[in-house]
Amino acid sequence: MVIGDMVADVYLEGIISRISREAPVLVLEHGGENVVPGGAANAVHNAATLGGDAFAVGVVGEDAAGRELAAILAGKKVHTAGLIIDPARPTITKTRVMAGGLATVRQQIVRIDREAKDSLSPAVEARLLEYIGAHIETMAAVVISDYGSITLSPAVRDMVIAACRRRDIPCIVDSRYNILAFAGATVVKQNEAEVAAALGYKNLDAESALVEAGERMLAAMQAEALLLTRGPDGMSLFEAGGRVTHIPVSNVSEVFDVTGAGDTAVVTAALALAAGASYVEAARLANFAAGIVVKKPGTATTTTAELREAVGVYNENNR
Repeated sequence: MVIGDMVADVYLEGIISRISREAPVLVLEHGGENVVPGGAANAVHNAATLGGDAFAVGVVGEDAAGRELAAILAGKKVHTAGLIIDPARPTITKTRVMAGGLATVRQQIVRIDREAKDSLSPAVEARLLEYIGAHIETMAAVVISDYGSITLSPAVRDMVIAACRRRDIPCIVDSRYNILAFAGATVVKQNEAEVAAALGYKNLDAESALVEAGERMLAAMQAEALLLTRGPDGMSLFEAGGRVTHIPVSNVSEVFDVTGAGDTAVVTAALALAAGASYVEAARLANFAAGIVVKKPGTATTTTAELREAVGVYNENNR
């Protein structure tokens, strides 16, 4: 089950034709529009493409973006009954205007975000809680994906963590904005900047600061493991009991787009744990999976075949 802020990533494609006479801006000839799952929806999309029996839980609007998002996920055999429709708020939408041409590199010109900032209504929150309560105890793993867009209210957050602890279900939380509010989750996934901000560090450039911050975060979260993503430096796994494992980047020769790589990593780790992997094994697979999607444009996913190939190539090269 993936619970969180469901986002529709919209890509408006255009070909640069000239400079406008109205203002010093580009004129683009419309070349197409593509909607892909983003935010928590990207996490659940990755779970499905990696072979998971995925349940999506969040809020969407009664609009075209929400319908498209639900249709895409349903097409991947995701259970979408947990996508609660709220007519009073729009689906969270991030529209990227992309420009390119025959002799130019495709680039993002501007991003337009649309979302409601107010809290969930009591009725919508009650429907979320009802769905979660009816299904969560049958899950093999749960991912909490917080993009700061209100879906994970205190009531939802507390219910999910309590249910997972009660049933000993691996619960992985990935929050960009308020990670300390999710104390009690089994595994915490954060990047260096997020951990530094949460604990008041200027940066984690020194290894001593990195290890100290990781251990502090693990203790503060009362978690069994912390998966700390470090960009070109790979990942570091902190486990309760003091074990620290540094995992270098293993399969990245060229980074095209890092959008959504964190979602891929957290879901890969969750699926691995659900299948019985150790924390180190789950972290290593997450590292491979993230290395695959950063080589793809836009918000991307990976598959079991791609993951198997990446692991095989790495093993062959490191005999």
